Amino acid sequence: MSWGTELWDQYDNVSQHTQKGLDFLERYGHFLRDRANIEVEYAGKLRKLVKTYLPKKKEEEDLQFSCMSSFRDMLNEINDLAGQHEIISENLNQICTRDVQTRAKELKEEKKRNLVEGVRHQNHLQTQLANLDRAKKNYEKAFRASETALETFQRADADLNLSRAEVEKTRLQSLYKSQQCEDTKKEYANQLDKANEMQNSFYRVLMPSVFQGLQDVDQRRVKCMKLNMKQTTEMECRVYPIINKCFDGILKSADAIDDETDSNLVIERFKSGFQPPEDIPFAPPIQPNGYGNSLKPESQSLTYKGTMSAGKSKKRTGIFGIFGNTKPGNNTDGRDDYSELPPNQRRKKLQQKIDEFSAKIQQETAARDGLVKMQSVYQSNPNLGDPSAIEGQLRESVQRLQKLQQEMHKYQSYLNEMDMPQNGGYGSSNGSRTSQNRSSGSDESLSRSASDLSQNNHHHNKPSAPGTPLPSSHGSSNSPESGISTSHTSLPDSDFEQNDTENGEYDDPLPVLGTCEALYSFEASSEGSIPMYLGEQLYVVELDQGDGWTRVRRQNSLEEGFVPTSYVRITLYSNC
Repeated sequence: MSWGTELWDQYDNVSQHTQKGLDFLERYGHFLRDRANIEVEYAGKLRKLVKTYLPKKKEEEDLQFSCMSSFRDMLNEINDLAGQHEIISENLNQICTRDVQTRAKELKEEKKRNLVEGVRHQNHLQTQLANLDRAKKNYEKAFRASETALETFQRADADLNLSRAEVEKTRLQSLYKSQQCEDTKKEYANQLDKANEMQNSFYRVLMPSVFQGLQDVDQRRVKCMKLNMKQTTEMECRVYPIINKCFDGILKSADAIDDETDSNLVIERFKSGFQPPEDIPFAPPIQPNGYGNSLKPESQSLTYKGTMSAGKSKKRTGIFGIFGNTKPGNNTDGRDDYSELPPNQRRKKLQQKIDEFSAKIQQETAARDGLVKMQSVYQSNPNLGDPSAIEGQLRESVQRLQKLQQEMHKYQSYLNEMDMPQNGGYGSSNGSRTSQNRSSGSDESLSRSASDLSQNNHHHNKPSAPGTPLPSSHGSSNSPESGISTSHTSLPDSDFEQNDTENGEYDDPLPVLGTCEALYSFEASSEGSIPMYLGEQLYVVELDQGDGWTRVRRQNSLEEGFVPTSYVRITLYSNC
């Protein structure tokens, strides 16, 4: 159906309707804009919410609990959900809202052109109708004047008292009015034809075209809203699968929460390792004569020490004082051995430090091996580079490696100290691993052992790490009171047991574990080490115990000593 034929006489109503439709389209565009703002505001509030409740750096330790880690995962999913709402807002603004605004502007301009055309056609018709009305009035006036002039002539012609001249005058006047009436009649007829023709064209051709234009504008406006609503929904449908994945992730995080695991983790984290206090013994009252126990029960003191003040126990310094850190600048009050922690927590901390240094040692070892290979390539082909340029880097790498090994050995000694039985010699500066292997645990044997070891220290004392100053003495007195040296370069206690040559005790030589080749020349500058030259083949009699030194024996003699592990390439026998 066409508006031009059905609504030919409803021009004003059609004009109003199309205007209301375009106003509604603009309102719909404003709705899309406001909705996009709500989406982006919602996304922003979600992101702010996530940022507020996301665990801070100091709370990262609590993420070991499944409820905390699941909550963090849920916050990450909500953050992704906010991103999807931002995508919806962006699509609404860039596609839907902009398209509606552009289409509304085009339709308004087209409606305006149609209305201007309709007004122009109406003005032409009204002008023609006005000309017709004016011609009709002129014709009517001329007709009445002609009739009056004819009557006047007839009366004058019948009046015998009038002269011929007066009668002739009235006749001429009547003819003039009659001719004037005919002219106005023709003009009226001409204007009538034009008016009818224009009116037919106005109602059957011109205005139907205008109505058709307005109808097309209105239909396109409705179609635009239809397509835009579908497009908006389709865009959201494309986003909602990702939103559903976010919800699935939240459900998965919720399923990952395990109350049993969290409960066990609390035990693992806060378990002190202390034993529950024993029963408090009966304490007799204080007697006036001084008899009776006036001191605090020992078990009560142990109860306090084992529970409430476990973290305030005094720090021990290494295994029997051997591996205590006495280097200048190292403050033992800094509690780098975590002695202020309960046993179980201390063990975990020490193991973490050992693992950390172990990883660093692996990285540094790989870097050192790379430099060694590069140097060997330069030596075989000097055109590729200068081998001496690698010397400095290799020396620094070896120094870093030795320092890391010393640090790891320090924490390993702390851990070994915890695993040793706490007998009467525990924590004494005169103790050693010899006290664990010997059957006699008396204070007399420990003192004698420490005295013997201090006298024979110079025979098999391990040298300092490569790249560090090599001391001429071990920083310990030979008196039993001074105990064994606390330097990290001291010889393993098993070696002291095997070499008491001053007392006339000789043990069998250590078995050969393999061979090694010297990668670099080494000048022994401290007691316990032996020199070697580049490419020399040596027997390996004791592997590196984590302190950076390997014990070797010359192939043509029984001379033994320590060399830096990083300076040799070791090949072990298959049975080792």
